[in-house]
Amino acid sequence: MIEDSALEQLRQWSEGDNRYILGIIGLPGAGKSTLTDWLKKQLAEKIVVIPMDGFHLANNQLKRLGRLQRKGAPDTFDVSGYHALLHRVKQAYQQETVYAPSFHREIEESIAGEIAVPADTRLIITEGNYLLSEEHGWAATPSFLDRTWFIHVDEPQRLRQLKRRHMEFGRSEQEAEQWIATTDQPNAELIKATAHRADKQIFIKQ
Repeated sequence: MIEDSALEQLRQWSEGDNRYILGIIGLPGAGKSTLTDWLKKQLAEKIVVIPMDGFHLANNQLKRLGRLQRKGAPDTFDVSGYHALLHRVKQAYQQETVYAPSFHREIEESIAGEIAVPADTRLIITEGNYLLSEEHGWAATPSFLDRTWFIHVDEPQRLRQLKRRHMEFGRSEQEAEQWIATTDQPNAELIKATAHRADKQIFIKQ
């Protein structure tokens, strides 16, 4: 899915002497989760993936704040909680297992403590949309990361993947298209504007 030199770099980090945290950023539907699943297979489970989506605010909180219909926007996450976890993960190398939340699209909620980060894991990958954003509290995120990669995929392919994902998790075709137009695409424009801040641009092979 990615160039051989990038995969070799990950392999070196996963076998190094220190803990390395890589941030992977991409537009909605770009294939961040697909890529990280593939990387886990390539690297023989030597890595742990922490999705930014685990820090979605709960639906009841988004409703209280009047943001439920904008779920996925930069101000709908517990950014400080995410930063606190990244800091703890960095400090916990060879000290303790850390537990992170994961997000379940089938229920549109996060589950706490579902991802274990063993003390001896050297390479941690965290993936999400806003790791390079400078608004709504996200500006400090790169300080918790060792490197950042922004992934790119063919735009029609991204939109097809995004629509298919929405439909797989219960939206009708019309609902999926409306959500993409009113929520995903405005967010995508914000994320695209941050791509130049990444340490490396990664182009996904189809």
